[in-house]
Amino acid sequence: MTTELSTIIDWIRYGASRFAGAGLTFGHSYDNALDEATHLVLHTLHLPHDLSPAYGSARLTAAEKKAVLKLIERRVKEHKPVAYLTGEAWFAGLKFKSDERALVPRSPIAEMILNGFSPWLDNVEVHRALDLCTGSGCIGIAMAAHNPGWHVDLVDVSDKALSLAKENIAFQNVEDRVRAVKSDLFARLKGEVYDLIVSNPPYVTEDEFAALPPEYDHEPALGLKAGHDGLDFALRILDEAPAHLSKGGMLIVEVGESERALSELLPKLPLNWIEFEVGQMGVFAIAREEIVAHAKAIKAVLKKR
Repeated sequence: MTTELSTIIDWIRYGASRFAGAGLTFGHSYDNALDEATHLVLHTLHLPHDLSPAYGSARLTAAEKKAVLKLIERRVKEHKPVAYLTGEAWFAGLKFKSDERALVPRSPIAEMILNGFSPWLDNVEVHRALDLCTGSGCIGIAMAAHNPGWHVDLVDVSDKALSLAKENIAFQNVEDRVRAVKSDLFARLKGEVYDLIVSNPPYVTEDEFAALPPEYDHEPALGLKAGHDGLDFALRILDEAPAHLSKGGMLIVEVGESERALSELLPKLPLNWIEFEVGQMGVFAIAREEIVAHAKAIKAVLKKR
């Protein structure tokens, strides 16, 4: 009985047990039940996400217990990601607003941002950067927040996603260096040139999308689906990026499980698949000059689609 639960630790443990026992799917910001329960409980109690364990024995009021239990039950019954239930998500050490207008902020690119994109940008002086297919704006805004000298453009084709991105620009107080632009990839960026282009575009295949667990039903399909092999957007980005990259500029793109398909389509393209703390996660880096050198092969692949 929940009447036996009294402390913060009690409720976090209970939430984690309910989530695990209900067979929920994790992966929207957190990859396990305990972290999701911790986020949900601390948010509901208006406490910081890095709360000292010393407060774990603090007791909840009756009203607080009711509020926490309500969200726990919604997570179990609705399969809605915790970020949507709380309206916030953490990415690259920063808090972002999160709701159904865009995918929940998540990407291994956060690790690259925190590491200063080393070694990929060690010899590149960045003044302007682009976050293509920005969604909530988390990648581009985090790049600006961690690099005060950068000016960053956030691009998306979705009006709903851009409205959320604009709210996050203001939320992180980077209005002077970050702007949101509506564009289908590079279509409305004529003449714009960047030293770094980063993109986490849709890359879920049609078969993968059909098999996704119910948690993903709450996210916009526009941010997920990318054709039979998950490369509808990645290939276009490779084809069009050189015209918008400065000399020596870098392109970094996440393609997830579609990594193998891309390597098979363009076996000679020297993509650098990045190793993260947890291993390789389908993110590549490539310099503008290398893309240009293989432009014909990229266009040939696109023509066959």
